[in-house]
This record gives sequence, structure tokens and C-alpha cells, in this order.
Amino acid sequence: MPEQISPFSPEKLLDLARTSHASLFQGISRVWEVLPRLARYLEERLEPVVLGEVSPLATVGPRVRIEKGCVVEAGAVILGPAWIGENSMIRPGAYLRQNVIAGRGCVLGHCCEFKNALLFDSAQVPHFNYVGDSILGAHAHLGAGAILSNLRLRGDEVRVRFGQTVFPTGLRKFGAILGDGVQVGCNAVLNPGSILGRGSLVHPGVVWSGYLPEGAVAKAAVRPVVAEVPGAVR
Repeated sequence: MPEQISPFSPEKLLDLARTSHASLFQGISRVWEVLPRLARYLEERLEPVVLGEVSPLATVGPRVRIEKGCVVEAGAVILGPAWIGENSMIRPGAYLRQNVIAGRGCVLGHCCEFKNALLFDSAQVPHFNYVGDSILGAHAHLGAGAILSNLRLRGDEVRVRFGQTVFPTGLRKFGAILGDGVQVGCNAVLNPGSILGRGSLVHPGVVWSGYLPEGAVAKAAVRPVVAEVPGAVR
């Protein structure tokens, strides 16, 4: 696919000025190629330090960098390696596994789990979410209970469909790429290999697969039907 029409180039989906880790994308033509780089990037560049406020009831591993202005609340667990940007909040029950990078002003919320994930500045993941092997652009937001599934049921390679073309990714685990400003509604599920263009929106409860164009809206195809219950008291 010619680069000028590719929806998968990082610049098409993400403002690389809204992350302190833009060097991850050097030489990348398809945005998911960043995911296998996170572990080595952190291994080579992470200098553990705690500059923010960490509750004594939180658990923070030895390979974690928490920048100034961050707040890590009681009950949060950061195993690391992890790098948390300035003024971000890690709320109670958040579980950060290996290779998590969050930008400035992010929210990693209550009972949310993160693994091999990159969050651009001001991304918000506030309540009961799973974010595995995924990238969230600046100001992306997940509603309560939204899930970014990262593993196919058969456990085989995740592929990305664009129109009639299927792109192999070489990845067995690959969740979703959310462009800048994407909004995902409560209890929506993004199947492995989902890519959402900038400013797109997924309605609550939608199960989505594949590519959603920039500014598009994914709605549930079937609306609830209201029926009378026989013998109901009125």
C-alpha cells in the first residue's frame, strides 16, 4: 500500500509531539511495529526513580520511574518495567505489569490492568479496563469496562484487515491502536488488531474488529426491543 494512503503510519494516527518517547517510532512504517520495541526501550533507557507521591499502601517494583507531580494511590501495583510521566494518576487497584509507558497527565484507573502498553499524553483509562499490547493516542479515553483484547481465541497471529486486504503483523499478542482523541464507550470490546483513526468513536457495548476510519462512529447494529411481560402487574 502506498505510504500516502496508508492509515497505519504513526503520523496518520498519532501526534508524536504528544509523547516523550517519539524515538520509539523511528523507522516505523506500520504503527503496531512499536509494540515489540517497548521492552528493549525500557531496558536501555529507564532510570528508576520516584519523584512523585506514592502511597505506602501501593506496591512499586524496582524498575519503575515515576515523574514529578504523579500520584500513586493506595492499592495500586506497578510491577515494572514502567515509566510514568509527569502529573499522571495511578488510582487504587490499578495493575501495571511489564513494559508500560504512560505520558504526561494520564489516568490509569481503578481496577484497570496494563501490559506492554504505550499511552500518549492525557490518555485516560479510568475504570475496569484491560489494555494489553496496545497504544492510546493523546486524549484517548476508555469508558468504564471497555476492553482491548490482545489474543485471538486460537492463539494464532493477529492480522489487520483494511478493505479487502489483510496485513500480517507477525504478532501473536496485539490489542488495539487508538488514534488521538478516540472515545470508546462503556463495555465496548475491541478485538485483537483493531485500529481506530483519530477522533473516531465506538458506542457503548459495541464489539469491534478491524479498522475504523478517522472521525467515524461505530454504532450497535441492533437496538433493544421493548416487549410486554405476560401477567405483569400494572
